[in-house]
Amino acid sequence: MWFKNLLIYRLTQDLPFDAEALETALATKLARPCASQELTTYGFVAPFGKGEDAPLVHISGDFLLIAARKEERILPGSVVRDAVKEKVEEIEAEQMRKVYKKERDQIKDEIIQAFLPRAFIRRSSTFAAIAPKQGLILVNSASPKRAEDLLSTLREVIGSLPVRPLTVKMSPTATMTEWVTTQKAANDFFVLDECELRDTHEDGGIVRCKRQDLTSEEIQLHLSTGKVVTQLSLAWQDKLSFVLDDKMVVKRLKFEDLLQDQAEQDGGDEALGQLDASFTLMMLTFGDFLPSMVEALGGEEIPQGI
Repeated sequence: MWFKNLLIYRLTQDLPFDAEALETALATKLARPCASQELTTYGFVAPFGKGEDAPLVHISGDFLLIAARKEERILPGSVVRDAVKEKVEEIEAEQMRKVYKKERDQIKDEIIQAFLPRAFIRRSSTFAAIAPKQGLILVNSASPKRAEDLLSTLREVIGSLPVRPLTVKMSPTATMTEWVTTQKAANDFFVLDECELRDTHEDGGIVRCKRQDLTSEEIQLHLSTGKVVTQLSLAWQDKLSFVLDDKMVVKRLKFEDLLQDQAEQDGGDEALGQLDASFTLMMLTFGDFLPSMVEALGGEEIPQGI
């Protein structure tokens, strides 16, 4: 249970998260399979374990873990277009008339309904950790859309969820550009070997570097011509590495062997114990890492009125 990506949301009001009440609320919208004519369904699942007895809220100390699952039927657009085209050509040939947009759209809807029961099923899960004392919700995703699907569904079942993406006082782009330019990051942070550089002009170029010495003359030349750093690979202490982008999205999060070994020792022999230990250690690590990252980026920005 190590998150691979991180979207950080700030609770803007004190919201009591009672685990038992949350469990009851999540149970009102359980994940379920798509019916034969449904394109998609969305609901909550147990983050650990399977079966009806598996809890929908995993509790570990002051932290809560929940998960949601989306199930969707996949209809390739090319298949639908080809079937619509074939049907339209058949009608025009047999009835000697033109098929216009309204009728074409109706044909498309009928074909989609006919194809749905045979469509492929795709399932995807999204995990979120709630840290009430820190006033944070952390979503294991790099996609704001996937995070919002989970948060809006959580808001639906509990009635209120006042959250906003966590923002900082300084532009992450400006901070990361300074780190690469000066070849020195904030305390406990270390610049690694990957970055994305963008020209500030609207139609400017993009340079992506991997396994590159970011202190080299080549990189410095790009910066001197006005490019800025919009993605940067970093390490924090000796505990984790990640890629930070200009939207404050933490991607490709990797916990070092030291933490993983500790979780393995703490978790014992059972799979559930291992999952619980890794989740707990991850959240405790975030408890130190996130304030350090926010401080390194100029401190948290609190909008007026909150």
